[in-house]
Amino acid sequence: MEALQAFQILDLRIGRILKAEPHEKARKPSYKLWIDLGPLGVKQSSAQITELYRPEDLVGRLVVCAVNLGTRVIAGFPSEVLVLGARDGAGRVVLLAPEREVPLGEKVF
Repeated sequence: MEALQAFQILDLRIGRILKAEPHEKARKPSYKLWIDLGPLGVKQSSAQITELYRPEDLVGRLVVCAVNLGTRVIAGFPSEVLVLGARDGAGRVVLLAPEREVPLGEKVF
């Protein structure tokens, strides 16, 4: 498989965080997120992003999500999408996001 074909298998979409709350049962500090992906509906995600973000600051943010990796149940919470981020120099997760408003559910290419 060529590199471009491999990348095209991954379905990355833009979503907006509607709700965020601490994931109390998770082994590692994380949040439960509810993300509006437009025509794909509202999906849930468990994200280890507690070092730089507070739940109230996440609501309304645009994020990049991998939507075709399947559902994983994390401490009883179904995580349907993977929210993408990158580590900063201190090892904290920084969320990836578009630099301006785009339609929810828009495919990343």
